[in-house]
Amino acid sequence: MGNLSNNIRKLYLFSFLQMTLFPMAIITLFWKDHAGLSLTQILLLQSIFSVATLALDYPAGYVSDRLGYRCALNIASILGMIGWGIYIWADSFTTVLLAEITLGMSLSFISGSDSALLFETLRAQGEEQSYARHQGRMHGFAQAGEAAGAVLAGVIYAWQPRLPFILQVAVWGAGLLVTRHLVETPRGHAPVRSHLAEALATARYAFLDNRHLRYTILLNTVLGVASFYPVWLIQPYMQHAGVPVAWFGPVWAGANLTVALCALGSHRLHNRLGDRGMVLLFLFLVVLGYLGLGLAGGIWGFLFYYLLTCMRGLRGPMMLAHTQRESSSANRAATLSLQSVSFRLLFVATGPLVGKLADQAGVGRCFYLLFYAFVATLPLLAVLFLRHAPRRLHSPTP
Repeated sequence: MGNLSNNIRKLYLFSFLQMTLFPMAIITLFWKDHAGLSLTQILLLQSIFSVATLALDYPAGYVSDRLGYRCALNIASILGMIGWGIYIWADSFTTVLLAEITLGMSLSFISGSDSALLFETLRAQGEEQSYARHQGRMHGFAQAGEAAGAVLAGVIYAWQPRLPFILQVAVWGAGLLVTRHLVETPRGHAPVRSHLAEALATARYAFLDNRHLRYTILLNTVLGVASFYPVWLIQPYMQHAGVPVAWFGPVWAGANLTVALCALGSHRLHNRLGDRGMVLLFLFLVVLGYLGLGLAGGIWGFLFYYLLTCMRGLRGPMMLAHTQRESSSANRAATLSLQSVSFRLLFVATGPLVGKLADQAGVGRCFYLLFYAFVATLPLLAVLFLRHAPRRLHSPTP
């Protein structure tokens, strides 16, 4: 049990390393300036990345449940080293695509496995009620890692455009050292039947049998996409507004620190506001963030992006806690992967269209039109989520 308790600290460290992404603050500039990609191609690239992730996400979660979370995270770390290694020589859409597909495979093996291992570790210690707090800390460490990687990203990129990718390979090597020392947890086992039957049964339970889980996944999917579009559009948005390249790293770091702080405080705010108050806050932040990005001009317009990163940090621990409570021990990683699959499907269907809109109408105009799209969809999903939320989770705790 002593070794098992060390899992939590190691998962914190892995979250930090996983998101210490030196290239992220400048990667859109790299794609445009060194690989010759348009915004349409960039969003198409991310859609293909999502397809690669989608193709393996649920199978990887299922494999993780059967072979072990530690095994899945080891595979993810090795694939991460390979994917970022390809970027060291990438100079075209094809080579960038190969790197992104490999990184999508890496993400598939992480998706659900780290959170499932955290929950099962806490459950083995009789502390599963503290899951949201620890998940918030994992999000906090992850965003702190991304902030740390972003601080000098602009300066490193200006000096040597390939150096951020070289550093990234080293980071994933460190991640592999951490995952190799994780400890598997005792957990439930699925009934004896074919793998396909078990996989279909898990999907049926998530999307048909359990209404609360269904609307949790759907609401989380649309909120996730709302926070994801700006990740790829905010850099050209700032470039068009005249923000100096040297600012890109600190701006990215500030955004991720916002996510980290909000994730760390999410469970406390949830205790005060309850599900209803938190969901209303999510909607307010999305609406104001997109409206501000669409209407504001000038060098400081990007600050509205911080409202969306705030929503992202607050959303994660709360929505994952709902999903975890509705998942069985035997299929926990697979159920969490279904949530990722839903997100990826929506992005695959809409990402290239958003990229084309940004190319043709401008990034600011694109944000303004997305404001109307989220106003039309999020309130309905919020109502359905709250209507089916268990009463004990629906009200704030004293």
